[in-house]
Amino acid sequence: MNDIVVGMGEALWDVLPEGKKIGGAPANFAYHVSQFGLSSCVVSAIGDDPLGKEIIDNFTEKGLNHLITTVPYPTGTVLVDIDQAGIPQYEIKENVAWDNIPYTAHLETLAEKTKAVCFGSLAQRNVVSRSTINRFLEIVAQNDDNLIVFDVNLRQGFYNKEILCNSMKRCNILKINDEELVTVSRMFGYPGIDLQDKCWILLGKYNLKMLILTCGINGSYVFTPGNVSFQPTPKVEVADTVGAGDSFTAAFIASILKGKNVPEAHSLAVQTSAFVCTQKGAMPILPSQLTA
Repeated sequence: MNDIVVGMGEALWDVLPEGKKIGGAPANFAYHVSQFGLSSCVVSAIGDDPLGKEIIDNFTEKGLNHLITTVPYPTGTVLVDIDQAGIPQYEIKENVAWDNIPYTAHLETLAEKTKAVCFGSLAQRNVVSRSTINRFLEIVAQNDDNLIVFDVNLRQGFYNKEILCNSMKRCNILKINDEELVTVSRMFGYPGIDLQDKCWILLGKYNLKMLILTCGINGSYVFTPGNVSFQPTPKVEVADTVGAGDSFTAAFIASILKGKNVPEAHSLAVQTSAFVCTQKGAMPILPSQLTA
């Protein structure tokens, strides 16, 4: 396969009181990209354990291409505890398989065939996976036409200014939500400026092709040099919001790769994300009117 779209980083299980669900933004992204008819692949690592085997079986059942290495660490899990007010509390286990994604010859070959890649900050909390991600991005970046998407995804305390700054330098598309933008602005010294002005600053400072800002029920924006696209968030009956942001990114990138303009890609991304919110879980089958 050439012109592959890659989701790179964590593959894990969310362990909830009612049972476990497969998780990880890179897999969600890659799965939804594949539903738009593009070749996609998820890159991660698992342990030599039943949870790891179950991840592979799950991806195989979904027809999701993967380059997942087995390493001598346990498969990643996130313990999810629901408090009395119904608010979930997360404990992301450390020093697990996806913290230790090795750089291999297979991965280098994949990088040479990659047209777009999406990565986040969480999978960079450990130096091993961080180094692998950076080496992969260096190869993809050799072609200026390739899309390198940094979906910030701040989780717990697993990020710092150095990782965020390096990631923004390496990407040409930044995706961030309004809460993350406030956090990043504090770290980078942009307080007291409205959200849109902060986006223009980041777009220019890091010479980005695009900056995507999602604001929950308050809509979303796509900033490109000299232009901004806004889309309101559709009102839908929400089943859960798990994976909605990943489906937004997938639909947007797939549309751009298919030659659609930014407003068209933005509209489809919003519709796709809204649909995923009406479904349980992060990887529902999308209706044909979205993927056609």
